[in-house]
Amino acid sequence: MTFQGWALIALFVAVLAALAKPIGLWLFALYEGRRTPLHAVLGPVERGFYRLSGIDPDTDQSWRRYAVHMLVFQLITVLLTYLILRAQFLLPFNQSKLPGVGADGSMNTAIAFVTNTNWQWYVGESTMSNLSQMMALTIHNFLSAATGIAVAFALFRGFARRPSPNPAPGGTASPGVGNFWADITRITLYLLLPICVVYALYLLLSGVPQTFAMSVDATTLEGVKQTISLGPVASQEAIKMLGTNGGGFFNANSAHPFENPSAMTNLIQMLSIFAIGVGLPYTFGKAVGDTRQGWAILGAMTILFMAGATVAYWQEAAGNPILHHLGVAGANMEGKEVRFGTAASALFAAVTTAASCGAVNAMHDSMTALGGLIPLFNMQLGEIVIGGVGSGIYGFLLFAILAVFVAGLMVGRTPEYVGKKIEAREVKLAVLAIAVLPLSILGFTALSAVMPDGLAGPLNKGPHGFTEILYAFSSATANNGSAFAGLSAGTPWYNGLLAIAMWIGRFFMIVPVLAIAGSLAAKKYTPAGAGSFPTTGGLWVGLLVGIILILGGLTFLPSLALGPIADHLAMIHGQLF
Repeated sequence: MTFQGWALIALFVAVLAALAKPIGLWLFALYEGRRTPLHAVLGPVERGFYRLSGIDPDTDQSWRRYAVHMLVFQLITVLLTYLILRAQFLLPFNQSKLPGVGADGSMNTAIAFVTNTNWQWYVGESTMSNLSQMMALTIHNFLSAATGIAVAFALFRGFARRPSPNPAPGGTASPGVGNFWADITRITLYLLLPICVVYALYLLLSGVPQTFAMSVDATTLEGVKQTISLGPVASQEAIKMLGTNGGGFFNANSAHPFENPSAMTNLIQMLSIFAIGVGLPYTFGKAVGDTRQGWAILGAMTILFMAGATVAYWQEAAGNPILHHLGVAGANMEGKEVRFGTAASALFAAVTTAASCGAVNAMHDSMTALGGLIPLFNMQLGEIVIGGVGSGIYGFLLFAILAVFVAGLMVGRTPEYVGKKIEAREVKLAVLAIAVLPLSILGFTALSAVMPDGLAGPLNKGPHGFTEILYAFSSATANNGSAFAGLSAGTPWYNGLLAIAMWIGRFFMIVPVLAIAGSLAAKKYTPAGAGSFPTTGGLWVGLLVGIILILGGLTFLPSLALGPIADHLAMIHGQLF
């Protein structure tokens, strides 16, 4: 470990801390539907969309109506994406005359991008045409990110809203959780698009290609002709990072110099992965009328993130003892880009898996056993450590509900959180949503570890091969999308099961979250009393961290012991897999 490495990590955290409040305030304006400086330019576009689609943005939807509209929208976009990929050979912007994508691959990819997972079983530059990259994939990078933030807004409203004491005749006293169409439109128009335009221009100036040409021929110094893949990379790269999508234009993802040319673009990409995620806790605090609540959540997230990043950097800097015995000293540089080095690669791995991004600037399969455990464990926690855009904060609030329930048991009274009583319905729904992860991850991993089609996937044997399977289903269910690349996942077995895992991980969590939002919105505000458990100080932050680690540790420790921990013990005794 070096001073420069720690300085990079410290700079990264400091910049994020400075971004949390301004981004949170902008998000709060969108949450409330208030006018922003961009409305002068984009307001007519928003109003035109509502007129064309017949949507009244002022209609307040119940949680059920919000969920139905959201789910129908996702199903329609899955179908459209599937059709585009299947018919790719008939569509324009396909100068390389690439064939249509197979049925199982198209369905896997459609679900991957709709669920914000962006799992890629394919080589992007030789499988997808420019039209498929732009229309089938990049559009979903915007819409899936906006959907996650919209669901977070709905949950915020559940905590913040109060039942009407005098409902209108024929109306209901219970407020709704917002309007899905208004939320997703405003988030896309006033947040994601403007930032990505500026971001893409920066990447373009930094050397990232943006062209409709699919390739260019070059002659190397040896006189050999080489075909270099190109495409509209900068525009996809911007939303890929900002929206915590992660699906790269190229197979090498952000390790490719056309996606991530320099140390500066690498830092900007890491910051953009976390940018919206660090702002949402502050938005939550503003929504419930106490910004200390948001800072407490962000504090707990930061503690968990720094612990993971520290272990990852420590292990990668320590290197491989087997190579040390052979006289190859230094850090573990296998699978890493020299232009980034150990610290930036380890930090990127911790960032991309703490969020639901999945972009990589180094190969996770080549990390040391315990270094690779950190990305795996980040995903198994549900990617709530900052987390994906929207999904991170609503996932974290599920753990907050369980934490106040435990605190309520300790003080002997009905638990409360930000003025709302947390009762049996909310606790059951939170447990249901959290239980989705281990049921999917461990269930599909166990199935693939014993079935012939599943065992045909890993290229490594022993605990490392098991980790490749475990990592794939952890990544899919947590909607991350990164992989231990030693798994050959482009088969009907893995395309099918991973698609199911991605759908379960996304929507089997979102629906209970919206149900919690509807239940909380119907409850009256209960001010904190002398016996209320404080949810803003160090004790609360410590309880949150403890609940998250205990639940994650107890659930996944056996599988981690069979995989990366056993792999590490074998490595220090001179055996590699």
